[in-house]
Amino acid sequence: MAQIDFGGVTESVVTREEFPLSKAREVLKSEVVAVIGYGVQGPAQAMNMRDNGINVIIGQAPEFKNDWERAVADGFVPGTTLFGIEEAAERGTIIQYLVSDAAQRTLWLRIKPHLTTGKALYFSHGFSITYKEHTGVIPPPDIDVILCAPKGSGTSVRRNFLAGAGINSSYSVFHDHTGRAEERAIALGIAIGSGYLFPTTFEKEVFSDLTGERGVLMGALEGIMEAQYQVLRDNGHSPSEAFNETVEELTQSLIRLVDEKGMDWMYANCSATAQRGALDWKPRFREATLPVFRELYDKVSSGEECVRVLSSTGSADYREKLDAELKEMGGSELWRTGAAVRKLRPEK
Repeated sequence: MAQIDFGGVTESVVTREEFPLSKAREVLKSEVVAVIGYGVQGPAQAMNMRDNGINVIIGQAPEFKNDWERAVADGFVPGTTLFGIEEAAERGTIIQYLVSDAAQRTLWLRIKPHLTTGKALYFSHGFSITYKEHTGVIPPPDIDVILCAPKGSGTSVRRNFLAGAGINSSYSVFHDHTGRAEERAIALGIAIGSGYLFPTTFEKEVFSDLTGERGVLMGALEGIMEAQYQVLRDNGHSPSEAFNETVEELTQSLIRLVDEKGMDWMYANCSATAQRGALDWKPRFREATLPVFRELYDKVSSGEECVRVLSSTGSADYREKLDAELKEMGGSELWRTGAAVRKLRPEK
């Protein structure tokens, strides 16, 4: 492993240079990787592995017609590389369990009989294993249980792969029966196109992931956007002006500078007025949100968020409620304005 200094703390990471694709192919040459679920992460990881020369099959319930047809459209052939869930799990030597957290609990009794000695059960989220007392997902003792979690959506995993880049991923071994669990996990991480891989545990992965999704990545981001947009509108600014100052400048300009060289470099390349104001107000926002983040992490680590997720997503009318919530968000003035602004962007 490469030793990298991350802000004064040295970490061990796996890079493509020390574990090239050729090595990943060698590790996986006798494996059949069965990707269970063709929804969010499944398509990206499956296609990336296939493009990298790995033997990949798909396990997808045919009754979910859209996902089945999407797999066919992506080149997977029914009866050859596309099967029902149980048949794919039976054929696979590595079972990539990439259905949703709620579906993992529901499908577990259909998957478990096919986890025979020496196989590997692969996750991209530590949820089901970490909260096993709630999910009932308890693997048999004679298999490998591994994780590779890309730090991005399935869309980004595929898009970055096609662009020749990669999404960084964490990896972990929960149980090593064969003595090959770690090299299997790392090889799969390279095969799905990871930029680099950093070690974690199933528990740390899910605690950080749930905190991030509810926090900066999605929940907090949307919340502060809504708050700033509302304040600007309440003070007489037009929808276009409020949206541009809240969302457009962030997504089309500033965040790209952060991505390029970091937040300090972005600050250094903004006006003196912006610099001074941001530096003065940053501590106020940090202190205001720190108690919320601490409460959030406590609820994630205690399992309270797990119980809420399983309870909510397991209800018969969940899809109807979700669609209503998303429709309300999309129908808000903020995001209706966003749709109009995107149409006005010059074509690339």
